[in-house]
Amino acid sequence: MELTAGEIAHATGGMVAAGDGAVRVTSLANDSRTLVPGACFAALQGVRDGHEFVGAAFENGASVALVSRLPNVAVPARRAVVQVDDVERALLALGAAARERLHDATVIGITGSTGKTGTKDLTAAAFSGTLRVHATPASFNAEIGLPMTLVGAPVDTEVLVLEMGARAPGDIAALCAVARPTTGVITNVGLAHAGHLGGPEGVERTKGELLEALDDGGLAVLDASEAATPRLAARTRASVLLVSTSDDVEADVRAYAIQVDADLRVSFRLDSPWGAGPVALRVRGVHHVTNATMAAAVALAHGVAFADVAARLATVEPAPGRMEFARTASGGLVLDDAYNANPTSMRAALAALAAVRVPGQRVAVLGEMLELGPHSAEEHARLGCAVAETGVDALIAVGEEAAPLADAARERGVYDVVHVRDAAAALAEASDRVGAADVVLVKGSRAVGLELVVRGLRSATEAEPA
Repeated sequence: MELTAGEIAHATGGMVAAGDGAVRVTSLANDSRTLVPGACFAALQGVRDGHEFVGAAFENGASVALVSRLPNVAVPARRAVVQVDDVERALLALGAAARERLHDATVIGITGSTGKTGTKDLTAAAFSGTLRVHATPASFNAEIGLPMTLVGAPVDTEVLVLEMGARAPGDIAALCAVARPTTGVITNVGLAHAGHLGGPEGVERTKGELLEALDDGGLAVLDASEAATPRLAARTRASVLLVSTSDDVEADVRAYAIQVDADLRVSFRLDSPWGAGPVALRVRGVHHVTNATMAAAVALAHGVAFADVAARLATVEPAPGRMEFARTASGGLVLDDAYNANPTSMRAALAALAAVRVPGQRVAVLGEMLELGPHSAEEHARLGCAVAETGVDALIAVGEEAAPLADAARERGVYDVVHVRDAAAALAEASDRVGAADVVLVKGSRAVGLELVVRGLRSATEAEPA
């Protein structure tokens, strides 16, 4: 949507401190290198002070700079500087102003310990072709990414799909105050960010803030198999729709007859009050069945035809670093799930590794799972047990907190286990172990940087398997 510099100043309680108050922007950005011309550049204070890059932002096409102090740069013609007290708070105010212009849109908030991005992508696809959809790009799911998504939404958007993340209690509630969701989806409740959120109970409380934000005309979609679901359902005034992939759990929308092919792509039957039939996915891993079932439930409940939902779900491709296949120079298979990790997603990735059909060995490069707080040692040890149970032939554990992972895997009988300090050392070890007949899983918390291992293992000319 379009906002003038004057409208930005009004929405944020700031002022047009320099330049033309009538100049228009069509997006928000906080990186001067990647912004789209016509953007409002937000000079945030991070590792580097965004005010240092205002000049570069203007050179790259920014129309407005949103600042808390005036930069020492010349403001080009048809550009403007809006000064506010706090840039981050101003972004939330801009997001709220943009949401006000989308008053007729269905706004779907999606949170959970794992599966947020996959469910977001699948949900957006399920509506596409039937309604005008705008969704969170990549994983821009916090107090900066959410306003960017809202301001970037066209004014004629009919369905807005928003991923919502949290690192502290109250984060989801704050995002909901801006986005005002009409539908809420909680994928699951695990230990992601448990160190910041106050353990499992704190994770559940924080994720449940999404449901508390829904009014009595809203819709909540939950996994019937989750232990937290009855407690979460009790926290909302909205109607509750339950999904399941289990035969022995009562649910409104159910996936069954699940099959996984040689490339880890899944197909299944889906039953719902709005129709039934086969669904096939291009995203990899059986865990996506739950994500797709939730996405289908949301779209079906909002009137999208079953055939359209099934057809659109089949178009979604794996997101970067999430169950992507690649080849090594020698022909070995790389299962790239390096984007991030927590105990639930690690187990899902190990299950995927076990399902890959290769004549050689299975190698796992597993980085430490960060932000688990006092649960770290126990959860890494449990993961080591899961590695052994999955039949992994070689484990490369990466990072200081991964020591209990390595120890537990050895104790449970995994013969080839090494514990290394960082991604570079992990690459050296993996390069020695992965041959033409082998498969290697690469996964760890984002900060571990295991994409270095993927890049190092991949052949420069490898092609994605069909």
